[in-house]
Amino acid sequence: MKGIFLTLFIIVGLTQTTNAQTDIPCEQKTWVVNVGSIPDLISIYHSGNYLTTPSEENAITWIVTDNQGTIIAQETLINESLFNFNHNIPTTETMNISAELINETAGVACFVEDVLFWDTNNSSGRWEFLYGNTPTTLGGQDNQLLDVTIKPTLIDSYFELISLENLNMTIYNTTGRSVKMKKITTDNKKVHMDDMPSGIYFVHLTNDQNVSQTIKVIKK
Repeated sequence: MKGIFLTLFIIVGLTQTTNAQTDIPCEQKTWVVNVGSIPDLISIYHSGNYLTTPSEENAITWIVTDNQGTIIAQETLINESLFNFNHNIPTTETMNISAELINETAGVACFVEDVLFWDTNNSSGRWEFLYGNTPTTLGGQDNQLLDVTIKPTLIDSYFELISLENLNMTIYNTTGRSVKMKKITTDNKKVHMDDMPSGIYFVHLTNDQNVSQTIKVIKK
């Protein structure tokens, strides 16, 4: 009888071990540009597919758009870490990209978005992420948007941030370089861009609770 109970205990234990789900916080499920040195072909590797089990239930939905919002590529992949797509976007422009990882068996729902730009800091150039692709948990506080408005977004010399809270601001150009940093307070909301050349810029804002938002502006 003891032998039967011991056998049942081992079988149950093995079953529980086999069916266990493995998961880590969304913030640790990063992605990288796997092939970035080819101008018209991009391959992105998402580590969330092997960091979340059962992997056969991992569904990652990818969406890539240009600056006008036109969809360049869109695909949902099951149990697949690599997302490959061709495009005809010139290296002088950027692409918006998002990935949503869902695994119903594991309470996992992660979302990440970023901007792809052509980095010329090395000799050959390559596609890179502008913000570092920090994933957030869907439904959590990190997925909220800030209550903030920028006026105007088509800028002559300066813009004003309309917000009821203090914010940390970093402005990036289309090469991913930080060109201005400032602490925005309720009595210091004006941001001057007189010293910047004409072009597209990304205003990245973060509050004290690490809720962030990025707004695109254009300097005339």
